[in-house]
Order: sequence, then C-alpha cells, then structure tokens
Amino acid sequence: MFFYGSASGKAASKELERIDQLFYNYANSSSRIIDPEGIESLCSDLELDHTDVRILMLAWKMQAEKQGYFTLDEWRTGFKALRADTMIKVKKALLDLEKEVRRSSNFIDFYSYAFRYCLTEEKQKSIDIESICLLLDLVLGSQFHPQVDALNQYLKIQIDYKVINMDQWMGFYRFCNEISFPDFCNYDPDHAWPLILDNFVDWIRSKYTMHFANISIGPTSRITAAIVVPTAL
Repeated sequence: MFFYGSASGKAASKELERIDQLFYNYANSSSRIIDPEGIESLCSDLELDHTDVRILMLAWKMQAEKQGYFTLDEWRTGFKALRADTMIKVKKALLDLEKEVRRSSNFIDFYSYAFRYCLTEEKQKSIDIESICLLLDLVLGSQFHPQVDALNQYLKIQIDYKVINMDQWMGFYRFCNEISFPDFCNYDPDHAWPLILDNFVDWIRSKYTMHFANISIGPTSRITAAIVVPTAL
C-alpha cells in the first residue's frame, strides 16, 4: 500500500511537471502569465482559430478570470482536470471537453461564464451590443442558428439598448431553449421575460405578420392570408 501510494504520488508529480512545462511554452517570460500572444501560439499549435468556441470552453475549464490571460494556477486547474500534459492529449481532451460543455447540466454554467469572461473592466456589469452579437453567435449559433440570426438582426437595428446585462443575457438562452420559433406560440410576455425580448417578439410579428395579407388572386376576388412568420429572415 505504501509503495502504491508512493508510485502514484510520483506519477502525479511528473504529470504536474509536464503540465507546468506546457504552460511555460506559452507564458510570457517576464510576467510568467500566458498573455494574448501566448494564446495565439497555443491556438496555432492546436490548429484552432483564436475565436473558436473551444478556446472559450478551455478558459471555462480553467475558470480563467481575465479575458486573454491564463495564470499558472488556472492552467493547472484545467489541465489536471482534463488529464492533459502533452499537446496530443490536449487535442484529444478538447473533443471530450466539447461534449462535457454541451451537456445541459454544464451548458448553463458555461453560458453564464462566457458573459462574465467578457467583462474586462473593473465593476463592469454589461457588454456592448456588437460584442454580444458576436458572443451569441459563438456560444449559441450552432444550436439555435435561426433564433440567434433573428435576434442579432434585431439587436443591431434597435435603438433602445446600447448594452446587455447578465439578466438579459440569460434570458436569451432561456428564450432560445424554451420558445417555439418562429411562431412564438408558447411565448407569454407575462412570464417575467426581459423587456428586450418582448420588444424582439413584437418586432418579428410586426415585420412579418400578415406578410401575404390581401394577396390578389384574380380580377374580382381576393384572399386574406393567415398570419405568416417566414423561417428565413
């Protein structure tokens, strides 16, 4: 039992050494922190674009606090959990990490983390519309493309909101996950939705409701079309 524990401890120590060495391959030699330049190098070795959602998933696994920077403690937290101490293992671990994040029990935490990770200033509580549109597409676009596409269109043309807060951000996910789209048949504005989503639904309906109303079908006869909300915006 003693020998097993000793061997196990040595193996864990060696693994941590390799994890640390991997960190210092990308860390700035002066600050001893992985900065944006180091993350670019990491992405290059992983054959990923720096805007790939898997980089955000990796930051989530580390629970990195500052956008664009990884500390040694954060790196150790993430890579020990991933059991990844070489680049080959990291590439394989990213496949499993994506599946982990996509599980419903984890995704809400990842989704809220994505918002917090983009709060780059002290005491910042909201994010500008342009950045929110990019973030929505990054974290929800693959699952809810029609909804995200329509929501981003609305966010870019509306003039009532310059920034989005956490409550609104979480509402976007709940909306995409729960509400029938594009007919909104189960949407109830009395169910404490953020006002911006009430406005979004009104915008869609006003834009496309009665889209084919009063279509002429002959010299003397006309029809009134049913309410139509096209799937393609």
